[in-house]
Order: sequence, then C-alpha cells, then structure tokens
Amino acid sequence: MQLRRRELILKYTVEHFVKTAVPVGSNTLLENFKLPYSSATIRAEMNALEEAGFLEKTHTSSGRVPSSKGYEYYIEHLRSKEIDENLKRQVQTLIDAKTKSIDEVIRASCEILSHMTNLASVVLGPSAQDETLKSIQVVPLTNRSATAVFITDQGYVEHKTFLLPEETSFKDLGKVVNTFNERLQGTKICDVIAKMENLRPLLSDYVIETQVIYDAFTEAFVRYAKDRLSLYGKESLLEQPEFINDAEKIRKLISILDDPEKIKNLAAHEGDFAINIGEGEGELSIISSTFKIPGHKEGQIALVGPKRMDYALVVNALEYVTDALETYFERESEIKDE
Repeated sequence: MQLRRRELILKYTVEHFVKTAVPVGSNTLLENFKLPYSSATIRAEMNALEEAGFLEKTHTSSGRVPSSKGYEYYIEHLRSKEIDENLKRQVQTLIDAKTKSIDEVIRASCEILSHMTNLASVVLGPSAQDETLKSIQVVPLTNRSATAVFITDQGYVEHKTFLLPEETSFKDLGKVVNTFNERLQGTKICDVIAKMENLRPLLSDYVIETQVIYDAFTEAFVRYAKDRLSLYGKESLLEQPEFINDAEKIRKLISILDDPEKIKNLAAHEGDFAINIGEGEGELSIISSTFKIPGHKEGQIALVGPKRMDYALVVNALEYVTDALETYFERESEIKDE
C-alpha cells in the first residue's frame, strides 16, 4: 500500500520515538529515513499532524512525540503485520513439547512474550470454580521437608513446601495423603477446604501433629481457588527509559504491578482483543487478548508497558501467541477425547 506523505511521516515519527525515546524533529526524520521531501515540508506536515491531534510537543524539546490518537492510527493503519521469526520458533518449540501442563504452557508463553518485548506480561487464568481435584501428592525434598502438590482435572498444578514435624514420618504422611485422595478426589476445588476440615479427626489417627500438614494443603488450595493472576517480566519493564530515572513514575508503576486488582481492572475488556493506550494511572498501555481452553472459561494474557512501546511488535506477538495457544489446547482436547 502506498502511504500518503502525512501518513508516512506519522509512521516514521512513531517508529523513531519508540526506538529512541527521544522527541522527533523534521531533520531527524530527513536524516534517518532519507525522505524525498525538504525539511520545511516535513515540518509543515508535522505541524498539521499536531493540529489534528496525532502528535504532541513536549515541554523539554522542540521535537514531537505521538499522542494516543497517533498511536491508535498507527496500530490500525500503519504498522507492519509481520511476525518475528524468532517468536514463531520459540512458540513452536514450546507447543511441540508434549509433557507440559496447561499452566506450564501458559507461563512459558508469557515468559517468551516478556523476553521478546521487554514488557511485563500478565496472565489472568480462567476461574477454578468448576474444576475438581484429580490427585494429591507429597514429594520428599530432604529428611524433614516435603512439597505438597495437587492437580486438577484440567491439568492445573499448585504446590506448597513445608517442614515435616519431628513426630511424623514420611510413612505416616503417606497415609494422610492416601486418605485425602480417597475422600477428596472429584471434589470441586472451591469445596475441598471444607471437606478437609471434616477429615481432621480421621487424620489424627495417623499423625499426632496434623496442623503443619493441614496448613500446607489449605494454603495451596486457598491460593489456587482465587482468581489466578501471574506477572512476568517486571524487571524488564522497570528498565524502560520512562521509569529508570523517574522515581515518582517508578513508585506509581510498582504500586500498580503489586496490586492484582489494579492490574485486573486495567486489563479488563470486552471482546477477544483490546488496546488501551496509556492515559490513566502511571500512563501504562495495556494490550490484552483472550484465549479459550476447551472445558474452561476464557483466560487472558496482557502485556503492560509504557505509552511509548513497540505496538507493531507487541500487537503482532500477542495475537500470534494467543492464537497458537488456542490451537494447541483445542488439539490437545481432541486427542484426549479420542
């Protein structure tokens, strides 16, 4: 598609600012992109783009930066649709691994996205309300420590490490686990804790000190039964130029990233894909996409970053990853049904 002159100048302004975090002037565009226009012509077009609300002037420079409206137009009309080949390879390698659980695949996908984009990625998992307990295991770590693990019927895993009371042997602990499996398998996750409480008198027949074991499993179930939210790449986001030398912006950013409810509110959207360009608290942009897992409610992955982010890379990458996840989960579901 042949872009009009004004669109071309907007496209290059966005891409240069994204790359350098430095406001863009007419001479910068002329020198870096070898445009076949004079500096005066470029400057006139940039003035027109500013008057139309696509560019903004900063207080510290005569150059201009894209506005939210400018970024929106760029995303809709000017960005490249090419998918990074390295991203494709990494995602394909991930989904070709047959031994990973649903949680592991989603987590690894978020790590790939964070690494590729240098942004924070957030996964809002589907609700656990309709899932049931498949099995409970205890994995010895040392002579006195172990990890309690439970798995749901949908392949999700949660765990908690604890110290074994001195009065308790792993043999006794095994009896407790067997009792849990006999009495709790098939129970909805949201009902497990209440049923565990009813088993306390029975557990005391095997183990004198049950509190530590009971607490370990309870904590794992409580953590799992809440709406799941995992954050990856926080450190990369803190290294972005917008935050690295601005203590107030860092403070606001951390307050958002450390508050699951704020992240959920920022990432909330209707439909399959949403782009919210940073105007609110912390001036963070949120690009979010839903994905479907057969037998589950929808999950959601979001990329969180400064208003100045590489929207072409981010949007393309997130669309590709969530499409790949849906295809993978659908294929795995069909295999299980055969």
